[in-house]
Amino acid sequence: MKIMVGLGSCGVAAGGNKILSVIKEELKNREAEVKVESTGCIGLCYLEPLVNVVEGDKIYIYGKVTPEMVSEIIDKHVIGKTPVEEYVVSSSDHPASVLQKQVRIALRNCGIINPENIDDYIGRGGYEGIKKAVTSMSQKEVIEEIKASGLRGRGGAGFPTWFKWNATREAPGSPKYVVCNADEGDPGAFMDRSILEGDPHSLLEGMMIAGYAIGAQEGIIYVRAEYPLAIKRLEIAIEQAEARGLLGENLFGSDFNFTIRIKQGAGAFVCGEETALIASLEGERGMPRLKPPFPAQSGYWGKPTNINNVETYANVPWILQHGGAAFARYGTEKSKGTKVFALAGKIKHGGLVEVPMGLSLREVIFDIGGGIKGDREIKAVQMGGPSGGCIPAHLLDTPVDYESITKTGAIMGSGGMIVMDDSTCMVDMARFFLDFTQKESCGKCTYCRLGTKRMLEILNRITEGKGKEEDLEILESLALRVKEGSLCGLGQTAPNPVLTTLRYFRGEYEAHIREKRCPSKHCKALITYVINKEKCRSCGLCAKKCPVSVIEGSKKEPYHIRQDGCMKCGNCKEVCPFGAVEIN
Repeated sequence: MKIMVGLGSCGVAAGGNKILSVIKEELKNREAEVKVESTGCIGLCYLEPLVNVVEGDKIYIYGKVTPEMVSEIIDKHVIGKTPVEEYVVSSSDHPASVLQKQVRIALRNCGIINPENIDDYIGRGGYEGIKKAVTSMSQKEVIEEIKASGLRGRGGAGFPTWFKWNATREAPGSPKYVVCNADEGDPGAFMDRSILEGDPHSLLEGMMIAGYAIGAQEGIIYVRAEYPLAIKRLEIAIEQAEARGLLGENLFGSDFNFTIRIKQGAGAFVCGEETALIASLEGERGMPRLKPPFPAQSGYWGKPTNINNVETYANVPWILQHGGAAFARYGTEKSKGTKVFALAGKIKHGGLVEVPMGLSLREVIFDIGGGIKGDREIKAVQMGGPSGGCIPAHLLDTPVDYESITKTGAIMGSGGMIVMDDSTCMVDMARFFLDFTQKESCGKCTYCRLGTKRMLEILNRITEGKGKEEDLEILESLALRVKEGSLCGLGQTAPNPVLTTLRYFRGEYEAHIREKRCPSKHCKALITYVINKEKCRSCGLCAKKCPVSVIEGSKKEPYHIRQDGCMKCGNCKEVCPFGAVEIN
């Protein structure tokens, strides 16, 4: 038996290190010799801190663990061998509902193994894929296996992985390079980070297999410096693999040599674009380059370079072990396999899920994600990050695959899925994402640099109640020009949130402009906080919480808000126990 504490970023943020310390102290007090380790995120982020009690092949997961619960879990389960059922949120025999429709391939080891112990990875078949490739397959056979799997790049564009690999293999010039794009910058996206923190060896092995297939001897992981835990565990994994002879020279007795190093990026969103990433690797400012030539022909230092993201590489060892056909049996005709999504926003079960392609958005959000917080009405789903689009509630039966999502005007992206309820203002949502992309524009293209700025100015004006009737026509025209005239994917997709909200929620734009009203009662310039005198019980809580002291009243009279100084922070509405504070 052993105990494992979830110490991915979500677990650490929820107090996982404190729980780990308490567990060690309680075991010490009882003189119980039980192995205690850390593990990554299994995806149940909404239940952190998580503690796994492992009995052979059985795993019992305890959720929302507090220091007070630890003593009982140790006494009854670890020592008494009887699980504390009221605290168990998932087990091998009865997995949590959020796990039941999942098929975990990229996430197969996350939350199960100790990411800082190479033996845990090897014990679950780790490095068998690269061993098989090097000892019994040719480069072409490896690529054919990836082709048979139907694996498409999980970084956003969905380009066939085998085609990229083959193009790099056939391109003249040497040395060749394998690069991992771990510059995950989408707001609300944390798929790659969780794999890096929970199963770093799967990335290393995937890159090694790619290196063998294309004839490369060096791999580079470009990861954002804002991921310190991921970087730490990658460094440990590389050291361990080198110590075991799994990275370096003459791997598995062959003439195949391969090394991997880490390059920390400074957090520029545009460096998620592969040519900008290459420029950053070379020590230049991260700015996109014209294509062609593509990186497969002329990439890092002008040499053939294959670039995939973390999730793509993490699938590769499993495919080599089980065969391309095993991966291809999941998904749809054109979108094979599984996809990892980060569920965020107004959803009950926020976290990571991995599902077969082809499941509907409705199944992902309601059957797996548990539905909407507070049981409010769902309004839309933002997919593809700031460069994606908003899919309205009436399209929730859309299958989650590349082609179907693209038809809605959104994109699959790397897998961020932000759920919005009926309190969300879609105009402000478009403004929020455009503000992000406008700030992250590298400035190389006139259309992206100035076009997004002009669009943002119009959106700011509309949300402030100063919109004009002609703004919508100008906004749409600018959006199309930015899409057509920008050099890279950032500029080409930056208008997507605006275009999709104009397409599906045009009425909200018109209400902001014509009626000077925000239907969702969100935009501060268009709302007023008032106190309903009939509901007010003169408790004074609202006045105590008002940061600018504009709420007045007494124990004998209902309170009221002086509008001239109200900053519309919403504190009064949040603390009122009687629902007396209303928004007009």
